[in-house]
Amino acid sequence: MAAVTYAATGKRKTSVARVILTPGAGRMLVNGKELDDYFGRKVLQTVAVMPFETTRTQARFDVRVNVYGGGPAGQAGAIRHGIARALVQADENLRLPLKRAGFLTRDPREVERKKAGLKGARKRPQFSKR
Repeated sequence: MAAVTYAATGKRKTSVARVILTPGAGRMLVNGKELDDYFGRKVLQTVAVMPFETTRTQARFDVRVNVYGGGPAGQAGAIRHGIARALVQADENLRLPLKRAGFLTRDPREVERKKAGLKGARKRPQFSKR
């Protein structure tokens, strides 16, 4: 019989993370690599494991993540969102602390598109009166 697994999807900017939690010792693989090998910056590693620190469940689950799209910061946020959703599947009592910390809410901020006639999304060409 296969071990119990909890799967969830997390999103942030244009990144999508598919997270699979299995009961285990706290090992975390992101796209086949250890977490600290995948994210070079300590800040991004911390962002990714925040739901575990909030609920104190780091050593109870092994995590496998497949993440794609966006950059490192968006991917770390997507992983955080996915882990939080998977933890709620594993234990409904964790919903309240995760909700209070804001980890279950999908961050709606996206990059604003570039507009015609402008240098970026909002920056305008220099104005000349004469």
